[in-house]
Amino acid sequence: MRSLLQTKINALLSADADAVVGAEWEHRSPDRTTPRNGYRHRDLDTRVGTIDVQIPKLRQGTYFPDWLLERRKCAETAMITVVADCYLAGVSTRRMDKLVKTLGIHSLSKSQLSRMAAELDEHVEQFRHRPLDDAGPFTFVAADALTMKVREGGRVVNAVVLVATGVNADGRREVLGLRVATSETGAAWNSFFADLVARGLGGVRLVTSDAHAGL
Repeated sequence: MRSLLQTKINALLSADADAVVGAEWEHRSPDRTTPRNGYRHRDLDTRVGTIDVQIPKLRQGTYFPDWLLERRKCAETAMITVVADCYLAGVSTRRMDKLVKTLGIHSLSKSQLSRMAAELDEHVEQFRHRPLDDAGPFTFVAADALTMKVREGGRVVNAVVLVATGVNADGRREVLGLRVATSETGAAWNSFFADLVARGLGGVRLVTSDAHAGL
């Protein structure tokens, strides 16, 4: 989540700066008021850890992202929500547009929004399918399931999110995997755990869970 949040905040800062100068990064435009001039780095403490924020610099004038630095809590909450929600319902341009307007940004183009949505979708897919060998072995695994509402075919329906959290020998805890299922069947759990093993989950000594159906 920290990596996803950092990627999306920096992408949004870059897109917002493009809107301020009147042209997208590395694009020629008669509307451009000044070139970009690198970045200045700033640590930002969030609920998911400290992230490296890259604030764009301008050749003339200054760019100050007050939507993030002055309204940080609101921005952080909105972004964490959209990053988490995108796993369940996918990332759409409309969803990204709604996010940035919540932050008070109204000047991003459709191409910028589409590119940001695609980049976030790619990062989520990488997280879902990442190998688990390097971070393991995981001595303890906790299995859980959440019921959430998702939009499917124009209707809002209930879906079950299967979640596995692991703790390795160093005491480091991380989410190993998530999978959306229609219900908590034994087949759904078996498929979920088989995918974790195929991605490199090993060294497990103890698995705990509540009394979920299918387990």
